[in-house]
Amino acid sequence: MTTLMEMAHAGIITPEIKSVAATEGINADTLRKLIARGLIVIPRNLKSKSTPIGIGKLMRTKINANIGTSRDNIDIDAEIEKAITAQKYGADTIMDLSTGGDLDLIRRRILDSVNVSVGSVPIYQAAGKSIEDMTSDDMFNAVRKHAKDGIDFVTIHAGVTLSSYERLKNSDRILDVVSRGGAFTISWMEHNNLENPFYSEYDYLLEIAREYDLTISLGDGMRPGCINDASDRAKFEEFIILGELVKRARAAGIQTIVEGPGHVPVDEIGLSVTAMKHLTGNAPIYLLGPLVTDIAPGYDHITAAIGGSVAGMHGADFLCMTTPAEHLALPDVDDIKEGTIVTRIAAHAADLTKEGVRERARACDREMALARRDLDWNGQFKQAIDPDKAKEIHARSKNPDTCSMCGELCSIKMMRDVMGKQPLKNKESRN
Repeated sequence: MTTLMEMAHAGIITPEIKSVAATEGINADTLRKLIARGLIVIPRNLKSKSTPIGIGKLMRTKINANIGTSRDNIDIDAEIEKAITAQKYGADTIMDLSTGGDLDLIRRRILDSVNVSVGSVPIYQAAGKSIEDMTSDDMFNAVRKHAKDGIDFVTIHAGVTLSSYERLKNSDRILDVVSRGGAFTISWMEHNNLENPFYSEYDYLLEIAREYDLTISLGDGMRPGCINDASDRAKFEEFIILGELVKRARAAGIQTIVEGPGHVPVDEIGLSVTAMKHLTGNAPIYLLGPLVTDIAPGYDHITAAIGGSVAGMHGADFLCMTTPAEHLALPDVDDIKEGTIVTRIAAHAADLTKEGVRERARACDREMALARRDLDWNGQFKQAIDPDKAKEIHARSKNPDTCSMCGELCSIKMMRDVMGKQPLKNKESRN
């Protein structure tokens, strides 16, 4: 079959490209050319019913919401509610990270419950009950199973190799490997004294991806798990390997995303993102966080959002939301809602600075400023990322025309009166 990337190379503007071009406000042929070069991906399996989205250069910063069971907590209905909640509050994609229960059923129910792109991590299923005893066939069969079900993109930790593991062993990391998929892979390599099959048999992975036009998200198995471990050699060793794998995937007509670091201090985020972009041929970058401090359990949706905005400003394309439950527990529905909204704020803050989307993003803030100038509360709620919360808080004000912080001492109201200014825009046009 011919993949989307190959059709883009051939000059064909597919329905998916037309759809994304219209949504993003970009010329369809410009989009096609960027897809052909691998600078934008549209993760959409041939069997998928998801709405096409573009991730990468000149695109709005996208956000992903992670959901999924654990072996300690198996409640499929709760995970479906989380998926629906994440989509409702603005997640562009959902990832199923389930490790407990009937994984096939969970995955298929998630796919049926949303119309956004859905990703997964096949090695979680391949490992079954014993990580060490899984075979390379188990690993590739899991990829095929997920692709056959309609998963749009899969995280593959192909950069966790014997060489990157050796680099890790010679480092002074505190937290070694915090990526679950990375830890699975290292445990398997150590037990079997063999190279990672996803690396040694990478061409076979590309064959499976080609069959379903599956997008490969090259996982960050060596990502730092604390500030102490940021920007070390193990991480950069993996970046170099991932860059080589991106090049091979592009040659095969397969779309790729590259995943990035977890915990990075603010002053090193730009270095991480620009290095990843350089080493991977400017592939779309997908980041968890980065979390900018280790000391805020319960608030890591905020530490990640701070890092996400800075990373987006330096070129990150895709942010994986973090919830208040990060490092503490399996997130509940409220955690998913909170994490999704906070990450949307981070993505929008990044978009205010980014080529291609800056003008559209700033237009939203301008509309909010006009509504605030006019004390137009309905207009403000319309522009709010979370209008329900804004309305709930404003309802506490005794005077509906102002906020209760200032009341009649509202500076906007006073200056409008002093300067004799009238609203320049009809309030009804924003209601």
